[in-house]
Amino acid sequence: MPKKILQGTVVSTAGDKTAVVEVVRRFRHPLYGKFVKQNKKFKAHDENNECVVGEVVNIQEHRPISKTKSFVVLSKVGVAKDTKVDVDEVVTEEEVA
Repeated sequence: MPKKILQGTVVSTAGDKTAVVEVVRRFRHPLYGKFVKQNKKFKAHDENNECVVGEVVNIQEHRPISKTKSFVVLSKVGVAKDTKVDVDEVVTEEEVA
């Protein structure tokens, strides 16, 4: 049986070797027909603590690693759209030259 692969945004990396990933699911309401968003948070195993808050990652189902962890971070996809950029990190043309 194939394992589930989900895509979501990293919300927290407070735990050691753990990333909390929020997966957003959109579906049509069966009675009213309106599109509804449903959020769910999964704890995923991140062996090298490489995940950063705001990244979009793929997670895969895995055997239980701990009481609440049963997913593993597969790969990084990119940075979330709503992630804010620090003003200090922006480089101007004068600094480059």
